[in-house]
Amino acid sequence: MAKEGVDMTEETEYMIDRNAGKEAVSVESPSNAKEMRVVVLAGFGGLNKLRVTKKAMPEPQDGEVKIRVKACGLNFLDLMVRQGNIDNPPKTPLVPGFECCGIVESVGENTQGFEIGDRVMAFMNYNAWAEVVCTPVGFVYKMPDEMTFTEAAAFSLNFVAAYMMLFEVASLREGMSVLVHSAGGAVGQAVAQLCSTIPNVTVFGIASCFKHTSIKDSVTHLFDRNTDYIQEVKKISPDGVDIVLDCLCGENTGKSLSLLKPLGTYILYGASNMVTGETKSFFSFAKSWWQVEKVNPIKLYEENKVIAGFSLLNLLFKQGGCNLVRSAMDKLLSLYEQKKIRPVVDSLWALEEVKEAMQRIHDRGNIGKLILDVEKSPTPLMANDSTETSEAGEEEEEPEGDNDSKERMPFIH
Repeated sequence: MAKEGVDMTEETEYMIDRNAGKEAVSVESPSNAKEMRVVVLAGFGGLNKLRVTKKAMPEPQDGEVKIRVKACGLNFLDLMVRQGNIDNPPKTPLVPGFECCGIVESVGENTQGFEIGDRVMAFMNYNAWAEVVCTPVGFVYKMPDEMTFTEAAAFSLNFVAAYMMLFEVASLREGMSVLVHSAGGAVGQAVAQLCSTIPNVTVFGIASCFKHTSIKDSVTHLFDRNTDYIQEVKKISPDGVDIVLDCLCGENTGKSLSLLKPLGTYILYGASNMVTGETKSFFSFAKSWWQVEKVNPIKLYEENKVIAGFSLLNLLFKQGGCNLVRSAMDKLLSLYEQKKIRPVVDSLWALEEVKEAMQRIHDRGNIGKLILDVEKSPTPLMANDSTETSEAGEEEEEPEGDNDSKERMPFIH
């Protein structure tokens, strides 16, 4: 039996469990049940597979907290999930999203450490893009008093991933050098900030040219992803770099390995090069796979190089890494409170604007994190946009790419 709180007024990675989203939209809401808005992925494919609808609010089970959500994070992985471009994708329909923040509204029995009214952020095994969520207490963290909900939604996944790759996997320490691909993204900016907390760390950033003005002060050296950055890096550091963080895969894998110093570490934590069009492309997948340099273990042994992979969501939800992640989160929150790190937010979007938000991240146009603000009102154009649906959740699917003429300006943070 859940301990109900007073009604709260509204304030202003791959592939987890195949059945994670199965229950998210499979049951019709009872007429007497409280309802909430959720983003639903009706099936794998393009933007037309996303819609906002209503479903019954969940109630916390033993060891869970119920959170009135204020904001959610949108990540490139969410785009890959939408396309079905991951291993062992869950069944649709499902509610996407892996991180959110808000206010504890009630707690289940045998739930310790949290009280009604606590401001928290949480990891979710899907189901985050909703007005209310319930999640086990092990995935929930209290927010610092000075942290805003927008910052909290931009903090959890990106900073924990960056921290664990740098310090747990690659053992970053004074005087080392780091090359990070997609330096203008949310993880890239988290990496740059964390590197700045260690003396004499050199950061080589790779990013699209149009982002350089905005992020040039966050890294030591910045290069255009479309140039021969290998030679440019070697002009500055002939021996190469100590750590490479790669979220692209494909041809960048071989290039990155060639830049490693002896005892250097290459970490793959994504494969965004597989995403080209709006829907899953076998050609893009095959091209990316073909371009990956086939690794010879004997060569690794001879060259003293380390190759690693990192998936925070797998660590959390499949490999029992809650304690490791909590330890990392405690250290990160301490750094935040010391004002040494702060999330970079690109823009805020209403739930009903999820298609436009996802298109922005698909176009690699963001600098920092995209946030779904649950309390933000959509622009007037939304009246003609098929993302908004009836209470029954019914909508007519629009042709792929039909949103081109419906672009809205986000709230740029």
